[in-house]
Amino acid sequence: MSDLLTQLNGGTVPTLEVIYMLTLAALLPSIVVMMTSFTRTIIILSFTRNAMGVQQSPPNMVLTGIAIFLTIYVMSPVISEINETAYQPYLREEITQDEALERMVIPLKEFMLRNTEPETLQNFINMSHTELEEDPRDYPLTVVVPSFMTCELKRGFIAGFLIYLPFLLVDIIVSTTLMSMGMVMLPPAMVSLPFKLLLFVTVDGWELLFSNIVSGFQ
Repeated sequence: MSDLLTQLNGGTVPTLEVIYMLTLAALLPSIVVMMTSFTRTIIILSFTRNAMGVQQSPPNMVLTGIAIFLTIYVMSPVISEINETAYQPYLREEITQDEALERMVIPLKEFMLRNTEPETLQNFINMSHTELEEDPRDYPLTVVVPSFMTCELKRGFIAGFLIYLPFLLVDIIVSTTLMSMGMVMLPPAMVSLPFKLLLFVTVDGWELLFSNIVSGFQ
């Protein structure tokens, strides 16, 4: 970062490259959402909060912060590879900007392909009328990214369904108990909430959830 600031202050970076850098910075949030583990992570965290019945705790800012740091943890090998193979050679002026961008895409594409189901990838290949390639890494991002996003949404919703089951069981037990006691006017959600929180804390839910999210990526 200091090298980049020095180049900018010294006027050695061409105007076109500055425009490229600013464009990349503007697109960074979209890249994080579409090409990393962020989407699945935030979906699972949101489902967990809704399943417990606590609509505003943890707040959205906390969930987003957790998802960002878990994403950094999952993506750290990819980030390190991008830094070694693309960013550092570019700073040393060993490669051009176009070559650096091409090298940056390769680790991200490999990560997305590892977490994409072959059937989903084939479906988007057919829809885009793209020629079949022997190496999946040769497919363009217009095929790989939507395939990866579709699989991430699918896995996120499957995880949400599995998370809902134990909490739903608690709601059913509490609701049945209240009806058998004739307490039909008492909202079951008010009674089941402490039990769901107790269940989640007893099994060390946050640590279990985070470890499963991280281990779910290849």
